[in-house]
Amino acid sequence: MITLIGEAFLAAFIGLAGGIAVGSGMVAFLVVLDIIPRLAQITRSFSKIHAYEAAVVMGSLLFTWVDFSDAKVHLFPMGTAVVGIFAGCFVGMLAAALTEIINVLPILAKRVGMGSYMILLLMAMIFGKVFGSLFEWLFY
Repeated sequence: MITLIGEAFLAAFIGLAGGIAVGSGMVAFLVVLDIIPRLAQITRSFSKIHAYEAAVVMGSLLFTWVDFSDAKVHLFPMGTAVVGIFAGCFVGMLAAALTEIINVLPILAKRVGMGSYMILLLMAMIFGKVFGSLFEWLFY
């Protein structure tokens, strides 16, 4: 009985710690890329910056809930296209932000003393993403 409670507590603790780590990483990523202020600058809508921030937070919370629940949304074909367009806009803005600050990795690698290992660092990131995605798609 106690071991079951201990295992459940440990699993909850590890899940919470992982969620905090991933959430903090996502927030740091968005802050470093300056996506929201850059979006407000490009669209000349600084007065709506709080709405952009709220949309990012609410979208993260909503889709986290959808991912963990068995909720199903039945969309008509045009509804799926609209969702795809919004997802594509987000990915496009993220890619544009990455291209603007692509010099961050070499600067970080030089400051940490890994300048000569830059290729290995990039390859580790690429292969980690590929193997992690394959593991999730094939086994999880």
